[in-house]
Amino acid sequence: MSRDIDVLVLGGAGVDTIVHVPQLPLPYADSYMIDPGIRTRAGQTGDFVALGLSALGLNTHHLDMLGADPEGDLVRALHRDHAIPLTEIPQPAGTKRAVNLVGPDGRRLSLYDATRTHPDDRLPEPTVRALATRSRHAHVSITQPCAHALPLLRESGATISTDLHNWDGKDPYQEEFAHAADIVFLSTTALTGTPERTMRAIAEHGRAELVIATAGAEGAYLFADDELTHIPTVAPRGPVIDSNGAGDAFAAAFLYGWLNRETPQRAALYGSIAGAHACTVPSTETAPIHRNQLLSRAAGLDTARGAPL
Repeated sequence: MSRDIDVLVLGGAGVDTIVHVPQLPLPYADSYMIDPGIRTRAGQTGDFVALGLSALGLNTHHLDMLGADPEGDLVRALHRDHAIPLTEIPQPAGTKRAVNLVGPDGRRLSLYDATRTHPDDRLPEPTVRALATRSRHAHVSITQPCAHALPLLRESGATISTDLHNWDGKDPYQEEFAHAADIVFLSTTALTGTPERTMRAIAEHGRAELVIATAGAEGAYLFADDELTHIPTVAPRGPVIDSNGAGDAFAAAFLYGWLNRETPQRAALYGSIAGAHACTVPSTETAPIHRNQLLSRAAGLDTARGAPL
């Protein structure tokens, strides 16, 4: 069977309610008047990665569990509007939901509704197998049903990436994903000790050839070929409005570069550009960077620096 899907995205479909707050942490008060309002929109980590990949021209397919509810309808409409194929598995508990508190500086605090999952949730094996055998690569969200799909993905021959998000470097739940993936993304936010220690441990104990840790304003770190490289930040072309989705944008653009046989350093530059772009987009909008924008911005940085990475 031909591998007509560039990237199969598993998990991470849901809706977020965006609340702009006057500051983070938010001091206790009986009530707050919220301006510019409170908005609910489709888009959690898997949705954002799928959007980013599709905008960069990669054939992308999304697989996850959705409820027969208005929130699920928002997710379905998002994929339909952006022409991203979506295979949905019925979720009796309803579509995943979160509340994002966003501060004036763009920082975010997310509250996830843990009642939208069940210990027995599974993505059906025949569905996973059928899609995985058609896919060059699979990007796996760390939502509960996806853990059971990891062995099937490995059997399919597709390469695998995952995003551990704010892993502390110890929790065994994320560790399972870390050791099963060829490419591992994570944030330095909750790490204890140096990023290099955690990144090196991921590579030593698992299958990862590449480990990328994003560090916000400090840029990112790339661990490849037993060497740690610091990836500098890219200045956003506009004011920083919201950091929501920046990590997902980074992952999507990195995978675009890697799947197009760019060097890991070049792929990380693409990720930095896309992440900076995401920070300039309000969280109530979906406007991922497109391929022409990405390549033009990278070419401009090459000119400024004197040589491409």
